[in-house]
Amino acid sequence: MEKKNIATRRAHCLVLAYPAYGHINPMLQLSKLLLREGVRVTFVTTIFYANIVQKVPPPITLETISDGFDEVGYTGAASLKEYTEKFCEVGSLTFAELLEKLGRSEDDRVDCVIYDSFFPWALDVAKRFGIVSASYLTQNMTVNSIYYHAQMGKLQVPLKQDEISLPTLPKLQPQDLPTFFLTYEKQPFLLPFLMDQFSNIDKADWILCNTLYDMDKEIVDGFKEIWPKFRCIGPNIPSFFLDEQYEEDQDYGVTELKRDECIEWLDDKPKDSVVYVSFGSIASFEKEQMEEIACCLKECSHYFLWVVRKSEEANLPKGFEKKTEKGFVVTWCSQLKVLAHEAIGCFVTHCGWNSTLETLCLGVPTIAIPFWSDQSTNAKLMEDVWKMGIRAPFDEKKVVRREALKHCIREIMENEKGNELKNNANQWRTLAVKAVKSGGSSHKNILEFVNSFFH
Repeated sequence: MEKKNIATRRAHCLVLAYPAYGHINPMLQLSKLLLREGVRVTFVTTIFYANIVQKVPPPITLETISDGFDEVGYTGAASLKEYTEKFCEVGSLTFAELLEKLGRSEDDRVDCVIYDSFFPWALDVAKRFGIVSASYLTQNMTVNSIYYHAQMGKLQVPLKQDEISLPTLPKLQPQDLPTFFLTYEKQPFLLPFLMDQFSNIDKADWILCNTLYDMDKEIVDGFKEIWPKFRCIGPNIPSFFLDEQYEEDQDYGVTELKRDECIEWLDDKPKDSVVYVSFGSIASFEKEQMEEIACCLKECSHYFLWVVRKSEEANLPKGFEKKTEKGFVVTWCSQLKVLAHEAIGCFVTHCGWNSTLETLCLGVPTIAIPFWSDQSTNAKLMEDVWKMGIRAPFDEKKVVRREALKHCIREIMENEKGNELKNNANQWRTLAVKAVKSGGSSHKNILEFVNSFFH
């Protein structure tokens, strides 16, 4: 039998994502970019999460590993600490088994592992098999830099300083840092978990980040001196909303497309007239905060579209109408399609990194109400560095009151400030589109990464 010509074999990349939509969505977009460059992609998540997702965009193959909680996911663990420790133990074993299984066939052998940086153990496993490995950072470079410096001992908890100065970063107040620096004494596990992304990252062959070079030039240039193979490859959002090169790429591809009532409702609203409110898939506000937002929207003179997850509906004020001429409360919407709609005038957001990139790529000014994790840092950047949003002030109970939120909405929807923020947002959109287009910085970095498999 004639031996198969090795040149006809496509490079095979395995993409390992942390089981949360904020990680899975951008890593699926990266997978699509690799596919377009002729790379075969196997997408890997946990057994539990694969049962929720059920599908990935063809021709990506879906494989699973175990986190030790196959029936219930992380809710089955007593704490996040227990979950991640068990995941490290069981995940390492089952990931090694998967690589071994794929390695038995020349066609299926893995050429490169792209692992979510939340899994530093995946790098150790891939290295045991002699496989080229790339760490994928799902947060922005200011946040990554903060965790990196903490890992290097240059930022220590509990915090003693009132102002934090780190190389190439803006001056930061303690409240601008990821929340795990402030909750360290109550939840001492979370900060080391995030810092651990950088514990062995210097051993990775490549480090890829879901951002664009123009957003973080100085930080990126500084890190390239430490990690020569560091590359920005974002924003990793569906192509249709950036360069419009791929008409079919209008969603991340893991949720079933539903008839989107929101779009129909928006269609008869004037340009820039609707306040869109959504706090992502994890943020969960107390009843008091939900009531303040609800009263603000009801009393405000602007149309509003508010996404309230089913699990949060009980926190709405009694008798709050879910659909009127003025307002519409839904449990789900296609956020990208909503942000791209001309009726949207501003976005009230928790400032998760994916939502931040989406609003930046669609040129929508924002009002930030950060909840936890990196969101407070993203809100700081949104207001003071990228200048495309306002951070809503909160009181001593950490609640954003209705009058404060009303003031922010009026600033954007009625005053000159809104035009200024929209112009800035549109400038970022232009840079994001340029980065992912053929010849753009992120596109060139993807090509360089892919071409490295063939040499």
